[in-house]
Amino acid sequence: MGIRQLDHVGVIVSDLTAAVAFFVEFGLELEGRMTMESDLADRITAVGQAKSEIAMVRVPGGDGRLELIQYLTPESHPGDSHAPANTLGLRHLAFQVDDIEGVLDRVRPHGGTLVGEVVNYEDTFRLCYLRGPDGIIIELAEKIG
Repeated sequence: MGIRQLDHVGVIVSDLTAAVAFFVEFGLELEGRMTMESDLADRITAVGQAKSEIAMVRVPGGDGRLELIQYLTPESHPGDSHAPANTLGLRHLAFQVDDIEGVLDRVRPHGGTLVGEVVNYEDTFRLCYLRGPDGIIIELAEKIG
């Protein structure tokens, strides 16, 4: 028995409504939203007496999903929303898109900002990093040709 698929990536956010708005404008689809508060969840996460709001967003027509989680209790520990791309740990999410400029135009009003610049990678992809909610780094790749 082996791994069958990557089901989702969990991302802790400080404002679930703003994060959902950002990722929906980015191009993902809201799959559902719920409140989680249970002994079972506390035992899995080792976060005692937790209450969280969760939204699942997915790639349209695909299997890729993000689980956006805002802990209501206990209060989340702040991370470094300006951590550079070479900081240890889960550092970025990557998406192939049809139009980098279009995506950037849609997410800027929701706080999306370029980390560096849009570059041409060996005439195969246009690439960039952008920061989304809570400093999440998102890589965009637009195939050339």
